[in-house]
Amino acid sequence: MTANAKSGPHRRIVLTGFMGSGKTTVGPLVAARLGWKFLDVDDVIEAEAGATIAELFASHGETAFREREHTTVARVASGDALVLALGGGAIERPETRDLLLNLPGTLVVHLEVELATTLARCRGTERVRPILADQANLVSRYQKRLPLYRMAHVSIPVDALTPEQAVEAILVAAGLN
Repeated sequence: MTANAKSGPHRRIVLTGFMGSGKTTVGPLVAARLGWKFLDVDDVIEAEAGATIAELFASHGETAFREREHTTVARVASGDALVLALGGGAIERPETRDLLLNLPGTLVVHLEVELATTLARCRGTERVRPILADQANLVSRYQKRLPLYRMAHVSIPVDALTPEQAVEAILVAAGLN
């Protein structure tokens, strides 16, 4: 585990990482342990748009989706007692990254997985994961995003961890265990 977490009390935890890293599995568990609220940015976007992420990508393109995603993150990220799961590509946008990394009281946690873990965990979900369906560009996206994910305050390798072990590692990193 690498850490460069800012000192001070954490009022929110933001989970980032490639698809299949466990953000939407581990996030609610962390929130439950802390008695905090859990939000998945993709769920918020889908509810507000009345369309799935895959439909938004298909009808408006990735650039428009990333704009909507940034706006949503900026709106919801300042809540207290919050665990927030980002979409896998949210970290690519510098404004989103900078906002989260510099928001007081925020701990950005990268759940790091090998690409092989992603493929194993996400097999059969290509229909709902536009990036996974684009096999030709999957490796390059993973390689492009990895250094950006590692800009998080904390990176936790989760390939071999159970969800409960990942929760413990996050709570330890946040000083909230």
